[in-house]
Amino acid sequence: MKKSFLLEFSQQFAGLFCYAGTDQFTSKLADMFKSLVPADDVMVLLFPSKKLPTIEYNDVPTEQRAPMVGQYIKGAFLLDPFYLAARKNNKSVFLHLKDVAPDAFEESEYYKTYYKYSCLTDECAYLIQFDDEGEKFIIIGLGQIKDGCSFSAEHLATLTDILPLVEALTQYHWRTMSSEHELEQNLDIRQQLETALDCFGTSILTERENQTVKMILQGYSSKAIAVRFKISVETVKLHRKNAYAKLDLGTQGELFNLFINSLMNIENYSGGDPLIPYHSTSVK
Repeated sequence: MKKSFLLEFSQQFAGLFCYAGTDQFTSKLADMFKSLVPADDVMVLLFPSKKLPTIEYNDVPTEQRAPMVGQYIKGAFLLDPFYLAARKNNKSVFLHLKDVAPDAFEESEYYKTYYKYSCLTDECAYLIQFDDEGEKFIIIGLGQIKDGCSFSAEHLATLTDILPLVEALTQYHWRTMSSEHELEQNLDIRQQLETALDCFGTSILTERENQTVKMILQGYSSKAIAVRFKISVETVKLHRKNAYAKLDLGTQGELFNLFINSLMNIENYSGGDPLIPYHSTSVK
Protein backbone atom coordinates (compact mmCIF):
# COMPACT_ATOMS: atom_id res chain seq x y z
CA MET A 1 0.00 0.00 0.00
CA LYS A 2 1.37 3.40 -1.01
CA LYS A 3 2.22 5.73 1.85
CA SER A 4 0.20 8.92 2.18
CA PHE A 5 2.13 12.12 1.51
CA LEU A 6 1.62 13.30 5.09
CA LEU A 7 3.01 10.05 6.52
CA GLU A 8 6.02 10.06 4.19
CA PHE A 9 6.79 13.69 4.92
CA SER A 10 6.37 13.22 8.67
CA GLN A 11 8.84 10.33 8.64
CA GLN A 12 11.34 12.28 6.55
CA PHE A 13 11.02 15.39 8.71
CA ALA A 14 11.35 13.47 11.97
CA GLY A 15 14.52 11.83 10.73
CA LEU A 16 15.92 15.14 9.48
CA PHE A 17 15.31 16.86 12.81
CA CYS A 18 17.84 14.52 14.47
CA TYR A 19 20.59 15.93 12.22
CA ALA A 20 19.91 19.62 12.91
CA GLY A 21 23.08 21.24 14.20
CA THR A 22 25.35 18.60 12.63
CA ASP A 23 27.48 18.52 9.48
CA GLN A 24 25.16 15.93 7.92
CA PHE A 25 22.11 18.18 7.99
CA THR A 26 22.35 19.63 4.49
CA SER A 27 22.77 16.28 2.76
CA LYS A 28 19.81 14.87 4.71
CA LEU A 29 17.79 17.98 3.84
CA ALA A 30 18.54 17.37 0.15
CA ASP A 31 17.46 13.74 0.53
CA MET A 32 14.16 14.85 2.03
CA PHE A 33 13.38 17.15 -0.88
CA LYS A 34 14.25 14.43 -3.39
CA SER A 35 11.89 12.03 -1.67
CA LEU A 36 9.01 14.49 -2.03
CA VAL A 37 9.52 15.90 -5.54
CA PRO A 38 11.63 14.92 -8.59
CA ALA A 39 14.60 17.20 -7.84
CA ASP A 40 17.80 16.12 -9.61
CA ASP A 41 19.97 18.83 -8.13
CA VAL A 42 20.05 20.58 -4.76
CA MET A 43 22.36 23.45 -3.87
CA VAL A 44 22.40 25.30 -0.55
CA LEU A 45 23.99 28.74 -0.45
CA LEU A 46 24.53 30.60 2.81
CA PHE A 47 24.65 34.41 2.71
CA PRO A 48 25.96 35.56 6.10
CA SER A 49 25.64 39.26 6.86
CA LYS A 50 28.60 41.26 5.52
CA LYS A 51 30.25 38.24 3.87
CA LEU A 52 30.40 36.59 0.49
CA PRO A 53 28.21 33.52 -0.03
CA THR A 54 29.43 30.06 0.82
CA ILE A 55 28.31 26.76 -0.66
CA GLU A 56 26.95 24.61 2.15
CA TYR A 57 25.82 21.77 -0.11
CA ASN A 58 26.22 20.96 -3.80
CA ASP A 59 24.94 17.81 -5.51
CA VAL A 60 27.30 18.21 -8.46
CA PRO A 61 31.00 17.52 -7.74
CA THR A 62 32.83 20.77 -7.08
CA GLU A 63 35.37 20.25 -9.87
CA GLN A 64 32.59 20.15 -12.48
CA ARG A 65 31.25 23.52 -11.40
CA ALA A 66 34.49 25.09 -10.21
CA PRO A 67 34.83 27.82 -12.88
CA MET A 68 31.25 29.08 -12.66
CA VAL A 69 31.00 28.67 -8.88
CA GLY A 70 34.14 30.73 -8.36
CA GLN A 71 32.75 33.48 -10.56
CA TYR A 72 29.38 33.33 -8.82
CA ILE A 73 30.79 33.66 -5.31
CA LYS A 74 33.10 36.56 -6.18
CA GLY A 75 30.42 38.75 -7.70
CA ALA A 76 28.12 37.17 -10.29
CA PHE A 77 25.63 36.35 -7.50
CA LEU A 78 24.63 40.04 -7.61
CA LEU A 79 22.77 39.25 -10.85
CA ASP A 80 21.09 36.05 -9.59
CA PRO A 81 17.28 36.51 -9.69
CA PHE A 82 16.90 34.51 -6.47
CA TYR A 83 19.54 36.63 -4.70
CA LEU A 84 17.81 39.82 -5.81
CA ALA A 85 14.47 38.45 -4.61
CA ALA A 86 15.97 37.52 -1.23
CA ARG A 87 17.35 41.03 -0.78
CA LYS A 88 13.93 42.54 -1.50
CA ASN A 89 11.91 40.23 0.76
CA ASN A 90 11.84 40.68 4.51
CA LYS A 91 10.31 37.25 5.04
CA SER A 92 11.03 33.69 3.99
CA VAL A 93 9.44 32.64 0.70
CA PHE A 94 9.39 29.81 -1.80
CA LEU A 95 9.67 30.89 -5.44
CA HIS A 96 9.79 29.36 -8.91
CA LEU A 97 12.41 30.80 -11.28
CA LYS A 98 9.63 31.95 -13.59
CA ASP A 99 8.31 34.12 -10.74
CA VAL A 100 11.53 36.12 -10.40
CA ALA A 101 13.50 35.90 -13.66
CA PRO A 102 13.59 39.11 -15.78
CA ASP A 103 11.83 38.97 -19.13
CA ALA A 104 15.08 38.60 -21.11
CA PHE A 105 16.83 36.35 -18.60
CA GLU A 106 17.82 33.69 -21.15
CA GLU A 107 19.35 36.36 -23.39
CA SER A 108 21.41 37.86 -20.55
CA GLU A 109 25.14 37.25 -20.28
CA TYR A 110 24.62 36.06 -16.71
CA TYR A 111 22.49 33.26 -18.13
CA LYS A 112 24.83 32.50 -21.05
CA THR A 113 28.04 32.71 -19.04
CA TYR A 114 26.96 31.20 -15.74
CA TYR A 115 23.46 29.81 -15.49
CA LYS A 116 23.45 27.79 -18.74
CA TYR A 117 26.37 25.72 -17.50
CA SER A 118 24.46 24.60 -14.43
CA CYS A 119 22.57 22.34 -16.90
CA LEU A 120 19.29 23.10 -15.13
CA THR A 121 16.07 22.88 -17.15
CA ASP A 122 13.96 24.23 -14.28
CA GLU A 123 14.61 25.61 -10.81
CA CYS A 124 12.80 26.75 -7.70
CA ALA A 125 14.16 27.87 -4.36
CA TYR A 126 13.52 28.54 -0.71
CA LEU A 127 14.76 31.94 0.44
CA ILE A 128 15.04 31.59 4.20
CA GLN A 129 15.60 34.85 6.07
CA PHE A 130 17.47 35.24 9.36
CA ASP A 131 16.62 38.89 10.03
CA ASP A 132 14.07 41.54 9.12
CA GLU A 133 16.50 43.50 6.93
CA GLY A 134 17.21 40.74 4.41
CA GLU A 135 20.93 40.78 5.25
CA LYS A 136 21.35 37.16 6.38
CA PHE A 137 19.63 34.41 4.47
CA ILE A 138 19.90 30.99 2.86
CA ILE A 139 19.00 30.02 -0.68
CA ILE A 140 18.05 26.37 -1.10
CA GLY A 141 17.84 25.74 -4.83
CA LEU A 142 16.06 22.68 -6.23
CA GLY A 143 16.64 21.91 -9.87
CA GLN A 144 15.85 19.52 -12.69
CA ILE A 145 18.49 18.67 -15.28
CA LYS A 146 16.68 16.26 -17.60
CA ASP A 147 15.72 17.68 -21.00
CA GLY A 148 12.13 18.80 -21.15
CA CYS A 149 11.54 18.27 -17.44
CA SER A 150 10.09 20.89 -15.12
CA PHE A 151 8.37 21.03 -11.76
CA SER A 152 4.63 20.51 -12.01
CA ALA A 153 2.06 22.73 -10.36
CA GLU A 154 1.51 19.94 -7.83
CA HIS A 155 5.24 19.76 -7.01
CA LEU A 156 5.43 23.53 -6.54
CA ALA A 157 2.31 23.48 -4.34
CA THR A 158 3.83 20.74 -2.17
CA LEU A 159 7.07 22.66 -1.71
CA THR A 160 5.14 25.84 -0.92
CA ASP A 161 3.01 24.08 1.71
CA ILE A 162 6.04 22.88 3.69
CA LEU A 163 7.74 26.30 3.76
CA PRO A 164 6.95 26.96 7.46
CA LEU A 165 8.61 23.70 8.54
CA VAL A 166 11.61 24.16 6.23
CA GLU A 167 12.03 27.70 7.54
CA ALA A 168 11.88 26.70 11.22
CA LEU A 169 14.25 23.77 10.87
CA THR A 170 16.87 25.48 8.71
CA GLN A 171 16.90 28.58 10.91
CA TYR A 172 17.39 26.37 13.96
CA HIS A 173 20.20 24.43 12.27
CA TRP A 174 22.27 27.41 11.11
CA ARG A 175 21.80 29.37 14.28
CA THR A 176 23.11 26.34 16.14
CA MET A 177 26.07 25.95 13.79
CA SER A 178 27.32 29.55 13.78
CA SER A 179 27.39 32.32 16.34
CA GLU A 180 26.45 35.94 15.71
CA HIS A 181 30.06 36.95 16.35
CA GLU A 182 31.30 34.69 13.56
CA LEU A 183 28.75 36.07 11.12
CA GLU A 184 29.54 39.72 11.83
CA GLN A 185 33.31 39.73 12.18
CA ASN A 186 34.28 40.70 8.60
CA LEU A 187 33.83 43.90 6.63
CA ASP A 188 30.55 44.24 4.78
CA ILE A 189 31.88 42.74 1.53
CA ARG A 190 28.47 42.06 0.02
CA GLN A 191 27.38 45.65 0.61
CA GLN A 192 30.59 46.83 -1.02
CA LEU A 193 29.85 44.73 -4.10
CA GLU A 194 26.24 45.93 -4.27
CA THR A 195 27.50 49.51 -4.08
CA ALA A 196 30.03 48.72 -6.81
CA LEU A 197 27.19 47.43 -9.02
CA ASP A 198 25.16 50.61 -8.41
CA CYS A 199 28.20 52.78 -9.21
CA PHE A 200 29.48 50.74 -12.16
CA GLY A 201 30.43 53.16 -14.95
CA THR A 202 29.17 56.29 -13.16
CA SER A 203 32.47 58.09 -13.76
CA ILE A 204 31.77 57.84 -17.51
CA LEU A 205 28.03 57.34 -17.96
CA THR A 206 25.00 59.53 -17.35
CA GLU A 207 22.58 58.46 -14.61
CA ARG A 208 20.12 56.97 -17.13
CA GLU A 209 22.90 55.16 -19.02
CA ASN A 210 24.10 53.69 -15.72
CA GLN A 211 20.57 52.54 -14.86
CA THR A 212 20.16 51.02 -18.32
CA VAL A 213 23.44 49.12 -18.10
CA LYS A 214 22.53 47.76 -14.65
CA MET A 215 19.19 46.44 -15.88
CA ILE A 216 20.83 44.92 -18.98
CA LEU A 217 23.25 43.07 -16.70
CA GLN A 218 20.32 41.77 -14.64
CA GLY A 219 18.58 40.39 -17.74
CA TYR A 220 15.90 42.94 -18.62
CA SER A 221 14.89 43.60 -22.22
CA SER A 222 14.77 47.05 -23.81
CA LYS A 223 10.98 46.91 -23.57
CA ALA A 224 11.04 46.15 -19.82
CA ILE A 225 13.57 48.94 -19.22
CA ALA A 226 11.39 51.34 -21.18
CA VAL A 227 8.38 50.45 -19.05
CA ARG A 228 10.39 50.86 -15.81
CA PHE A 229 11.59 54.36 -16.69
CA LYS A 230 8.54 55.41 -18.74
CA ILE A 231 10.55 56.13 -21.86
CA SER A 232 10.45 54.74 -25.39
CA VAL A 233 12.25 51.59 -26.47
CA GLU A 234 14.22 53.67 -28.98
CA THR A 235 15.43 55.90 -26.15
CA VAL A 236 16.57 52.83 -24.21
CA LYS A 237 18.48 51.60 -27.26
CA LEU A 238 20.12 55.02 -27.58
CA HIS A 239 21.19 54.92 -23.91
CA ARG A 240 22.63 51.44 -24.46
CA LYS A 241 24.46 52.50 -27.61
CA ASN A 242 25.95 55.55 -25.90
CA ALA A 243 26.95 53.54 -22.83
CA TYR A 244 28.66 50.87 -24.91
CA ALA A 245 30.54 53.55 -26.86
CA LYS A 246 31.73 55.30 -23.70
CA LEU A 247 32.82 51.99 -22.16
CA ASP A 248 34.48 50.97 -25.45
CA LEU A 249 32.33 47.84 -25.73
CA GLY A 250 30.63 46.16 -28.65
CA THR A 251 28.54 43.40 -27.08
CA GLN A 252 26.64 42.45 -23.94
CA GLY A 253 29.24 39.73 -23.39
CA GLU A 254 31.98 42.34 -23.20
CA LEU A 255 29.85 44.36 -20.79
CA PHE A 256 29.38 41.34 -18.51
CA ASN A 257 33.09 40.51 -18.56
CA LEU A 258 34.05 44.10 -17.78
CA PHE A 259 31.62 44.17 -14.87
CA ILE A 260 32.81 40.85 -13.40
CA ASN A 261 36.50 41.67 -13.90
CA SER A 262 36.11 45.07 -12.25
CA LEU A 263 34.53 43.42 -9.20
CA MET A 264 37.02 40.58 -8.92
CA ASN A 265 40.05 42.84 -9.13
CA ILE A 266 39.25 45.58 -6.65
CA GLU A 267 40.62 45.56 -3.11
CA ASN A 268 39.76 47.81 -0.19
CA TYR A 269 36.84 49.28 -2.14
CA SER A 270 35.50 52.39 -0.44
CA GLY A 271 32.93 53.57 -2.95
CA GLY A 272 32.66 55.16 -6.35
CA ASP A 273 32.95 53.67 -9.81
CA PRO A 274 34.81 50.30 -9.59
CA LEU A 275 36.12 50.92 -13.12
CA ILE A 276 38.48 53.61 -11.81
CA PRO A 277 40.66 51.28 -9.68
CA TYR A 278 40.20 48.49 -12.24
CA HIS A 279 41.52 50.56 -15.15
CA SER A 280 44.29 51.91 -12.93
CA THR A 281 45.38 48.36 -12.09
CA SER A 282 45.04 47.24 -15.73
CA VAL A 283 47.31 50.06 -16.93
CA LYS A 284 49.98 49.02 -14.45
